[in-house]
Amino acid sequence: MSQLGQLKPVRVWDLPTRVFHWALVVCVLGSVLSAKLGGNAMVWHMRLGYAVLALVGFRILWGLVGGRWSRFSSFFYSPAAFLRYLRGQALPHEHFDVGHNPLGALSVLAMLAWLLAQVASGLIADDEIATTGPLIAFVSSEVSLAWTAYHKSYGQWGLFALVALHVGAIVFYRVRHRKDLLGPMLSGDKALSAAIPASQDSWATRLFALTLLMACLAGVYLLVNLAPA
Repeated sequence: MSQLGQLKPVRVWDLPTRVFHWALVVCVLGSVLSAKLGGNAMVWHMRLGYAVLALVGFRILWGLVGGRWSRFSSFFYSPAAFLRYLRGQALPHEHFDVGHNPLGALSVLAMLAWLLAQVASGLIADDEIATTGPLIAFVSSEVSLAWTAYHKSYGQWGLFALVALHVGAIVFYRVRHRKDLLGPMLSGDKALSAAIPASQDSWATRLFALTLLMACLAGVYLLVNLAPA
């Protein structure tokens, strides 16, 4: 790294990515706690699930048009690149230490996919007590009960496992490699060579991101109100 020049703060995570990340943490934690409480808290479990769906939808869109290091194109790695990362043999143009490294990329993609499946199953779930998903009218009772079982078992425990791996990776990189992964997700910046291109993070891009988020929220609102009255 030193051969590329003096280190300086470089904007890696734009504000929309950081807000998404921490909003997702709050919503997922809240949805888990509200489900464990049950009863009247299930209203919030549903609302937080809708929020998670909107956030994931936003992140998918932002992965296409967002800041440089938030785009999927920056962390879709080939199998050869993945092996080079594991062997510590990165090519000069492969900035594995800037945005998501290959292992981190897999974690992000797995989390997004798993959350989509978990929320989708919740939309057609039936706890056979007092709470049903808003789209339950579109599936048979057999399908609903099967996905309800998934939502409460494999879906839930798989999510816990992914969260545990994510937290474990943060601790591992902090202890083993002396790399702070949390700090940059708060400030947006990493100490990198000036030769590393920064993510665009202007007020114009932030306003655009807000527009995308509002569109995702509107889309989720329309989705959950599809069922006939």
